[in-house]
Amino acid sequence: MSRENGVILKALSGFYYVDDGSGRTVTCRARGKFRHQRITPLVGDRVSFTRLTDGVGALEEILPRKNRFQRPAVANIDQLVLVVSGAVPVTDPFLIDRVTALADSKEGCGCLICINKCDLDPADTLYKTYTQAGFLTLRVSAATGEGMEALSAAITGRVSAFTGNSGVGKSSILNALEPGFGLQVGEVSEKLGRGRHTTRHVELYRLGNGAIVADTPGFSSFDTERMELLRKEDLAMAFREFRPYLDQCRFVGCSHRRERGCAVLEAVEQGDIPVSRHESYLRLYQQASEVKDWERREPEKK
Repeated sequence: MSRENGVILKALSGFYYVDDGSGRTVTCRARGKFRHQRITPLVGDRVSFTRLTDGVGALEEILPRKNRFQRPAVANIDQLVLVVSGAVPVTDPFLIDRVTALADSKEGCGCLICINKCDLDPADTLYKTYTQAGFLTLRVSAATGEGMEALSAAITGRVSAFTGNSGVGKSSILNALEPGFGLQVGEVSEKLGRGRHTTRHVELYRLGNGAIVADTPGFSSFDTERMELLRKEDLAMAFREFRPYLDQCRFVGCSHRRERGCAVLEAVEQGDIPVSRHESYLRLYQQASEVKDWERREPEKK
């Protein structure tokens, strides 16, 4: 039996649903070597597989990845579309900063900030903060259709993973982008101010505009603690608006927290770097400092 190549569109209960390139899906199991070598196939992976019978196959190999994420569990993404909201539920800026720092640390991956529910709250502070930081930031409304044309243009021809906290409207946005899409959407709890999880797994979809998108399960602020944590030495480079100042600090090895002559701190004082972004940096730096090298999760092979 000869091998074929394809892309994993969905992973569920030990089965991998692979697009074989012709528009057909082959349901695959991973060979035992994946488990023994501690390799986990991810949605978005380019793989080689053996077709056992019509519509059934076995994963043989994961082809080289350009990037991968633990949460959301995806690979080979061109950009993360981080859906946030200034209305119920209000997105915590720290959550945004943790995700954007992670995205900016990944090879070949950009990050787009999508502020949903702008008909309820335009989220002016969020818009100003992330526009100033250099992110493409769009205000949209899945309910009214505002901004959807610009969002469609921003994802056309790219592989994008839609992520964000529960209840911000990721599935609603995808339904608005692709009429008849029919993804299940949930309601936001008025008492708790957070959404109910409606997406249970990661899955890639092809849209009519040529975009490939992944709808991912929503997460809470608590769930962000399970995300990958960058090394403190790498953190400053993951805040893109810090980068022009990093070689201007008085001391080599400046941590950009309290040192005299720190160009980053001076930029914060002058308003060139938003205070909230620097506060998130300090919080992430502290978290990273508390993790010993031997405690860090061993990088997955492959």
